[in-house]
Amino acid sequence: MASGGTEPILGVGVGGGFSPGALVLVEEDGGSPNWIVKAPFAYGGKKQVFEVCVGESTDFASVPRVLVWFLPRYGHYTLPAILHDHLWRVEAPAGRISYRDADATLRRAMRERGVPFATRWIMWAAVRWASVFTRKGGRSGCVGDLPAMLLVTIPTLAVLLPAIALVGLTLLVTAGVEWIFFAVLWVGRGIRRLFGTEPTKDLNVPKISWKL
Repeated sequence: MASGGTEPILGVGVGGGFSPGALVLVEEDGGSPNWIVKAPFAYGGKKQVFEVCVGESTDFASVPRVLVWFLPRYGHYTLPAILHDHLWRVEAPAGRISYRDADATLRRAMRERGVPFATRWIMWAAVRWASVFTRKGGRSGCVGDLPAMLLVTIPTLAVLLPAIALVGLTLLVTAGVEWIFFAVLWVGRGIRRLFGTEPTKDLNVPKISWKL
């Protein structure tokens, strides 16, 4: 929910940042990668005030598994990440803010929460690329942002790619080992069922996912 005026929401007006007492309070959403917001908070941007309501969903910072060693999904940027999910999932589809402004709001909110310069610009570039390729209307303003996006992305990838390749290979090897154990247990379960010597337990099928 957004307010275009100066009327305060949850104790904060335009330009006021996060509402007093804003905190991360969530509940697990079953087996989903999302979490459910249990405590509302508001954020006063440059022109609007946005309210994150109880019951909204968030996956915090959407960081691929190959990068969680570098950018954990949780940190000083968790509250801004929840705000950004609200902007992407509620406000932007409703036309109350552009994806470009939503991404800029994330960067501003991270600065206000004390997130270091390089971290917030890397996260900003990541969400800008994501909005360009995955969100309808996400390309708006991309031309103007492209120099900054490339300036952040190219040196970041140059530094991180060797580690990303190593972590990715490790994840594949680990997944392969999981499948080997699964195959052995599956065969063993079949043999036990054939001879009826003992009850069998259910097996959990390994899953390969690049997201946590």
